[in-house]
Amino acid sequence: MKLASIGPRVWHSWRKDIRPLLLTVLVICSIRSSLADWNDVPTGSMKPTILEGDRVFVNKLAYDLKVPFTTLRLAQWGNPHRGQIVVFYSPHDGQRLVKRVVGLPGDTLELRQNRLILNGQPVDYLPPAEKWLRDVSPSDRAVQVFAGEQLPGRAHAVAAIPRVYAKRDFGPVVVPQERYFMMGDNRDNSFDSRYFGTVQRKSILGQATSVVLSFDSSRHWLPRWRRFFSGL
Repeated sequence: MKLASIGPRVWHSWRKDIRPLLLTVLVICSIRSSLADWNDVPTGSMKPTILEGDRVFVNKLAYDLKVPFTTLRLAQWGNPHRGQIVVFYSPHDGQRLVKRVVGLPGDTLELRQNRLILNGQPVDYLPPAEKWLRDVSPSDRAVQVFAGEQLPGRAHAVAAIPRVYAKRDFGPVVVPQERYFMMGDNRDNSFDSRYFGTVQRKSILGQATSVVLSFDSSRHWLPRWRRFFSGL
């Protein structure tokens, strides 16, 4: 093959095949970066709300619009509310985490024997609704205790594991402006703001709103069909 013929062939391949493919990949990645994405959940820090093997939908337009592949905001139209589940970059190591917003800017927050006190008012705990626990495995039910935490405006299930060491007492702390206090629903098995501190507003990527897919690692990754497209 003559070298002179290689150039035109490469250019033709670039125009017809490679360039369209790269543009498609760039568009898809930009959409995932700025508009919508999903997040794999490999740990049990949000049980019983989110289980290991869930893939959650992340609405990245819930609060603002960011420049693709950055945390720079082009526009902002809202802020996270207490009780919402969000995806953010951890201030500890930059990893993407999924946790619940418990403390807002200006809140005074403390934890006493796993019971939240917000702005001086103890949060109520009630028996959890069975629908919150329907997918919890028998092995988890045997070692964990569950309650319905009545956050202002948003009730949800929380779990505790009495036999393990955990940070069940914390604070009081005041949440600084432009920062949020995050906690996992599995209170005794969650690396969250009790350990790495509050999260900057700009580090919040979006709101986790639903489970898109779910696969059970303890059963050879069989689908959990009833969790598909279920709300959080």
